[in-house]
Amino acid sequence: MDVRSRNNVTVSGLADGRPVVFSHGFGCDQNMWRLVAPSFTDDHRVVLFDHVGAGRSDLSAWQPERYSTLRGYAADLLEILEELDLRDVVFVGHSVSAMIGVLAANADPSRFGALVLVGPSPRYVDDGDYRGGFSAEDIEELLDSLDSNYLGWSAAMAPAIMGNPDRPALGQELTESFCRTDPDIARHFARVTFLSDNRADLAAVSVPTLVLQCREDVIADRVVGEFVHRGIPGSEFVVLNATGHCPNLSAPDETAAAIRAFLAGQGGDRS
Repeated sequence: MDVRSRNNVTVSGLADGRPVVFSHGFGCDQNMWRLVAPSFTDDHRVVLFDHVGAGRSDLSAWQPERYSTLRGYAADLLEILEELDLRDVVFVGHSVSAMIGVLAANADPSRFGALVLVGPSPRYVDDGDYRGGFSAEDIEELLDSLDSNYLGWSAAMAPAIMGNPDRPALGQELTESFCRTDPDIARHFARVTFLSDNRADLAAVSVPTLVLQCREDVIADRVVGEFVHRGIPGSEFVVLNATGHCPNLSAPDETAAAIRAFLAGQGGDRS
């Protein structure tokens, strides 16, 4: 199968610049990065793609077995990097894609130069002393609601996830993005996302990592971001002034500036 078509891979920017790969979260597609990615095209090779089942990906490539865990999506990411022959990659993963990036970097660290994890969560369900932000009952209720009425769930949840009630257009955009996603695949991806547990994978990360956290986020609270930061050796932790779970839309300039500052600080804004 043609990897580029499967994941609707788009490449722009400086052909020989250090590659920056942006990866979207649940219910979204690469369009969610449209306000951040242009900040890097002058001096980086910018790669965008859609996870299988999202955006303009090849829906026929979706297989429930392959995508029964996040490792299937991580395998897709590695295939994209191999297809484009990319190394020293700056991987920027939003939400669930943060853990997809962690899994891919652990599987083949030779491809990666840095990770930027935006609103990451290694586990959404509380577990003993660990606080993921949701009880097991919360998650089951969320998934049941999503299963019974995906479009209704999208309309109700998207504005809360976006977290900027004074800017309703942002919540509406996220709602429309959710509604463009194939409902059956979205239900499956939601279950994989919200029931995943990648806490044990954090300690194996061996590349420089930035954890980007919004000051208020109903999906990934600050305590979760701090857990990720503590779990990844040598990682940096930055709290954005932005609110909500999607700073790539609500605060794109602040998000881009934080990424650039991290790369410059680790000697990695090499283009």
